[in-house]
Amino acid sequence: MATEPIQDPLLEKLPAGADAEPELGELLKEEQRQEGELPASGDAPAGRTSVEQARREGALGYLRMLGPGLITGASDDDPSGIGTYSQVGSQFGFGLLWTALFTFPLMIAVQELCARIALQTGVGLGIALRRKFNTWLVGVCILALVVANTVNLGADLGAIGAGGSLLTRGAIPPIWLVVPAALLVLAFQFFFTYQMLFRAFKWLCLALFAYVITVFLAHPGLMQVVKATFVPHVELSADFAMALVAVLGTTISPYLFFWQASSEIDVMRAAGLDTESKRRGVKLSELHAARVDIVVGMLFSQIVMYSIILTSAAVLHAHGKTNIQTAQDAANALGPLAGPFAFVLFAVGIIGTGLLAVPILSASAAYAVKEFFGFKGALSVKPWYRPTFYGIIAAATVAGLLMNLIGLDTVKALFYSAVVNGVAAPPLLVLITLLGADRGVMGRHTSNWLSQALTWLAAALMGVAALTMFYFMLTGKAGG
Repeated sequence: MATEPIQDPLLEKLPAGADAEPELGELLKEEQRQEGELPASGDAPAGRTSVEQARREGALGYLRMLGPGLITGASDDDPSGIGTYSQVGSQFGFGLLWTALFTFPLMIAVQELCARIALQTGVGLGIALRRKFNTWLVGVCILALVVANTVNLGADLGAIGAGGSLLTRGAIPPIWLVVPAALLVLAFQFFFTYQMLFRAFKWLCLALFAYVITVFLAHPGLMQVVKATFVPHVELSADFAMALVAVLGTTISPYLFFWQASSEIDVMRAAGLDTESKRRGVKLSELHAARVDIVVGMLFSQIVMYSIILTSAAVLHAHGKTNIQTAQDAANALGPLAGPFAFVLFAVGIIGTGLLAVPILSASAAYAVKEFFGFKGALSVKPWYRPTFYGIIAAATVAGLLMNLIGLDTVKALFYSAVVNGVAAPPLLVLITLLGADRGVMGRHTSNWLSQALTWLAAALMGVAALTMFYFMLTGKAGG
C-alpha cells in the first residue's frame, strides 16, 4: 500500500478525504506502460514516434509523431481568433495577409522554447518559472493568464452555441446550446482517458480544414494575393494599429505557452515517466521529434489564419461588408455572397474549433495554477484524486458559462481579454526567454542565437502592441 501523504490540497482539508496517495495504476485513468515497456532506443521517452521511426512507417508514422504541437497550433485558431481574423480581413481586405507569414517563425520559436524547457527540466512552465524568478512576478502573470483564459473561454462557449444556431437557421436559440456544450466539454475532460483526449483533439483539428476549403470558394485575385502576402502593408491609423495588436495578441497567446509545456509533461507521464527525475534531460532525437511536431502545428495554425483573412477579404470586404465583429457575423455574411456551402463550412468550423479550444483554455489555466502553487494534477489522473486541479477546470468553465447566461457582451469581453493578454504576454515572454538562455537550467540545450533573436523580437513586438493598445484606449481611439 502507498504511504505517501495525499497530494491534493482539497482532499487534505476534508475530514473524510483520502489521507494517502493511491498506487500509480489506481491514480491514472488508464493503465500506462511501465518503465520496462517504454519505446525502444531511439524513440522519445515521451512516448513520441521518433523522426527515424516515422520515416520507416510512412504517412501513418508521421501522423503518430504529431501531438502537443499540432493541438497547440490548432487551438490557437479558436472562435475568438476566427472572429479577429474575419474582422481584419473584412475591414482591411488583403492588407494584413502578410502577418501570417511574419508571425510564423515567431510562433515556432516561442512554442519550441516552451517545449524544450519542459523536456529538459521535466516540469511544467509554471514550476520552472517559479524556481528561477520572483514569486509575485510569476504570480501576477499567471493571474492575468487565468482571467484572460476564462473570458476567452466564455466567448468561445458562446460561439459554439451561435454556430449551432446558425446551422439550424435560428430554429434553436444559441443560449440553449451553450449549457450542453459546457457539460460536454467538462465530461470530456473529467472522464476521457488521456489517450482518448489526445485522439479526440487530433480529430477536432480537422474542423479547421473548413476554412482552407472556403478559400477555393472565394475565387480571390491571384496577383493581388501574392503581393499582399509578401509585401507588408501598413496604415498610420488607430484602426489599423488596433487590428495589428489584435492579430499579434490572438496569434501569440500566453495560454499556448503553458499548454505546450504541460502537454509535453503529460505525454512523458503517459509513457511511464511518472517522476521529475525520470523526465529530466532531453535527447536530440526527442527534441527533433518535438520540433517537427511544433513546426507542423504552427504551419497549420498560420495556414488557417491566412485562409480566414483571405476569404473575408475576397468575399466580405469586396462586397462592402466591413463591419464584421465575430466569427458568427462572418458565417452569416458568407451565405448570400459565397453560397450555402461556404456558410456551412464556416459554421461547422466554429463549433469544431470551439470544442477544441474550450478544454485547452480551462486546462492550461489549471496547469498554470497548480504548477505555481506546487500541488499535483493532470488530465491523465482520475478527478476524485485531484479535485483541486479539476475544480479549477470546472470553475473556469462555469464562469465562462455564466458570462453567456447573464447576457454579457462577448465582443466586449474579448476586447478586455485581449487587454489582459497584452499585459501578460510581454513579461511572460521575457521570463521564458531568460529561462531558455540559462545554462544552469537548460544545460547544453540553451537557446541558440536564432531562438533568442526570435523570442526577444516576439517579446518586443508584444510589448509595443500592448503599449499601443493602451495608448489608443487612453486617448479614446480604441473600440470596445
